[in-house]
Amino acid sequence: MSALEVWVDQDLCTGDGLCVQYAPEVFEFDVDGLAYVKQPDGELLLAPGSRVDVPEHLRLEVIDAAKECPGDCIHVHRAADDVPVAGPNAS
Repeated sequence: MSALEVWVDQDLCTGDGLCVQYAPEVFEFDVDGLAYVKQPDGELLLAPGSRVDVPEHLRLEVIDAAKECPGDCIHVHRAADDVPVAGPNAS
C-alpha cells in the first residue's frame, strides 16, 4: 500500500473535533480551537498546509476522519504522486 500524507485546511476547520476523536496521534487542537496535524513526537505543525505522514496503523482512521469532517478540511494524499485519496478533492 502506498504511503499517505495528511494536512488540515484551518480556514475551513469548524473545530468539531471528529478528527481528534478518530486519530488523536495525528490530529490535535491548538489554543485557537482549530485542528492541526502533529508529528510522531507530538510537535504540532502550525504552518498552513503542513503535512505529516499517516502512520500505517491509523490509515483507516485518518481516511474516515477526512470523510466525516463537517468542515471538509482534511486532505489525505498519496505521498508518491500527491493524488487525493480522501477529503474535498478526492474523487
